Amino acid sequence: MPHRETRVEWNAFITVLRQEVKPALGCTEPVSVALACAVAARQLSGAIVRIEASVSPNLMKNGMGVTVPGTDMLGLPIAAALGAIAGDPQANLEVLKSASQRQITAAKALLTVGAVRIVLQEPCEEALYVRARVYAGDQHATVTIIGDHTNVVSIEKMGQPVFVKPAEPGGGDRPQPLAPVAARSLRQLYAFIRDVPCAEIDFILAAAQMNNALSKRGLAKEWGLHIGPTLKRQVDKGLAADDIFNEILYRTSAASDARMGGATLPAMTNSGSGNQGITATLPVVVAAERLGASRQQLIRALALSHLVAIYIHSKLPRLSALCATTTAAMGAAAGIIWLMAGSYDNIAMAVNNMIGDISGMICDGASSSCSMKVSTSVSCAWKATLLALDNSVVSASDGIVERDVENSIRNLCAIAAQAMQHTDRQIITIMAGKRY
Repeated sequence: MPHRETRVEWNAFITVLRQEVKPALGCTEPVSVALACAVAARQLSGAIVRIEASVSPNLMKNGMGVTVPGTDMLGLPIAAALGAIAGDPQANLEVLKSASQRQITAAKALLTVGAVRIVLQEPCEEALYVRARVYAGDQHATVTIIGDHTNVVSIEKMGQPVFVKPAEPGGGDRPQPLAPVAARSLRQLYAFIRDVPCAEIDFILAAAQMNNALSKRGLAKEWGLHIGPTLKRQVDKGLAADDIFNEILYRTSAASDARMGGATLPAMTNSGSGNQGITATLPVVVAAERLGASRQQLIRALALSHLVAIYIHSKLPRLSALCATTTAAMGAAAGIIWLMAGSYDNIAMAVNNMIGDISGMICDGASSSCSMKVSTSVSCAWKATLLALDNSVVSASDGIVERDVENSIRNLCAIAAQAMQHTDRQIITIMAGKRY
């Protein structure tokens, strides 16, 4: 039996894995708007006639160019309308999973008559903020989500409070279970994965099943930029090798293609993002298949990948100008190294290699091009892994990399949380001014 303090630490890791690795249908920022509208609509009776919502700049950025599942339409207005008409508020990030074609048609009709209005909330201190007001007849209800995609903090009906969430101790927009994990280290994560009984973390296999199904859907049809099937065709033609790297590349990209292209299958997320969940999952799944890994090895490798991704992301804003598929791919590198019987030192080297390589990839909103960034991130993870397994690592004298990987992570996250805030504002200004 583990020591009591060890047991407490294990419980914290397991709790955060369950909390941060969960299903979502569609990109999580439009889904958050849909959820707010679904919760508001639940307070009303009669047909929905109008929707007004204000959102944070970061949420607007991540909702402008992504397809809402089943609708063949981009953006927040259709997500809001469909959430109000068809959303299941109990389904959280799968709020739109039961939408029928009739309800989708009704949602589109609201847009046709100009009954849905989405505006920027300015000023807005929150990275993730939605305030949605839904009208039915002469009634209206308002719902506010802050800090996390499903964190409903207030519900009002006709201006009167129905629900107000008590303030969390210490404030901030982070769910509390992240705090003890953020205070740990990569070495402690590695020790947990090494020692915890497999039965306590085998729920992580659901990520493999769910994201693999999404990958198969992405390879079966040309969604979005169809990067996955395009790369697969090059392998089939003999223009690219049929090896572990290229299979990681096309299967991971295909899942992102399908998700960003509007496929009506859920993704298993990581840290509130389907693309991060895909990136932390599929490279490990492909490597396990190619290497003939056991079920137990896959469980530990997947849990390590997701936990490393969560650990690094816990030091970042929930939404920022940094594309977090890069940090999710650091988790994938750790998981692959586990499958290859690498050491903790190899994992630390791989993370340092990635920080020395891919730091600073911008997030310019959720869109089909996310699968490009996913493919770039997993490519970098594979290269970093091969170098680390050969004990080759970026020097501590280079840039923001330090000898201690924890300091390297801290440096990367400081840039994303502080300096890149200016980058984020510029990206949002550019996107808001586009005409296409």
